[in-house]
Amino acid sequence: MTATLPAPTVLRLHRTALTGWLVAFTAVAALLLWAYGPGADAAVAEWNRLCARQRPCTWGGGSIMNYYRAFTLAEFLILWIPGLVAAWAGAALIGRELENGTARLAWTQGVTPTRWLAAKLTVPAVLLTAGTTVLVLLHRLAYDTNTLPMGWTWDRDNTFGTNGTTAIAWPLLALAVGAFAGLLLRRALPALAVGFLVAGTVRILVHETTPHLWPHETAAGDAKNGYRTPVNVMNLGEGTYHPASHFWPLQLVETGFALAITAAAVTTAFWLLRRRTA
Repeated sequence: MTATLPAPTVLRLHRTALTGWLVAFTAVAALLLWAYGPGADAAVAEWNRLCARQRPCTWGGGSIMNYYRAFTLAEFLILWIPGLVAAWAGAALIGRELENGTARLAWTQGVTPTRWLAAKLTVPAVLLTAGTTVLVLLHRLAYDTNTLPMGWTWDRDNTFGTNGTTAIAWPLLALAVGAFAGLLLRRALPALAVGFLVAGTVRILVHETTPHLWPHETAAGDAKNGYRTPVNVMNLGEGTYHPASHFWPLQLVETGFALAITAAAVTTAFWLLRRRTA
């Protein structure tokens, strides 16, 4: 008779990563809620006081900069913290259990290797997906209600990466790649380094490639006047661009690539585990 690892057991084994994720989630959520509420109110009041009659307007420190710093810091943390936590859960913990022998001990007590790995991946995947989804929704709330000309256009790399489904997919990729690295190397710290490095590199490459995989728009013009690219677009150069209406198609393309690579990494990890435990 086979058994599966209960969720409380997995959470206890992942308690360091779980604690780190809860702290990071709480901090980012607090930043975004502050930016949406009192931070935004104070920044708007200061902007109206300093810039109501000045075009262009110059501003420095104070409430506007605090608002700007909070929002940009939240974007940076959403981009990288879930991936780091996922790589830790996937690589370091799986690698550590293989390194110190606790994985084989579990396999001798009725938990098959396949079910062991499934439990190790499912619990952090659910927690990361749920938490990151909430952070993305909070980010969209703060972004959509911002009335200041702060330069947060939809195509800005950090804003694009934290305002849609790509932010939810990339931690799953990091988890899958980290798990595969842990199974391959069987050591915690090398697997963590390799998993995070590979996941981060793949993320950057896919993000840079995505705009060229969806049909773009071309600015019209003539030989005399040239062409004029519209505002609020993602410029690709030489008169080609993506308008704001391409935000969700581009998000879905990038998300699809991330999930496809995630599925491939998970499948390979299970294949490797079955091969080594046959």
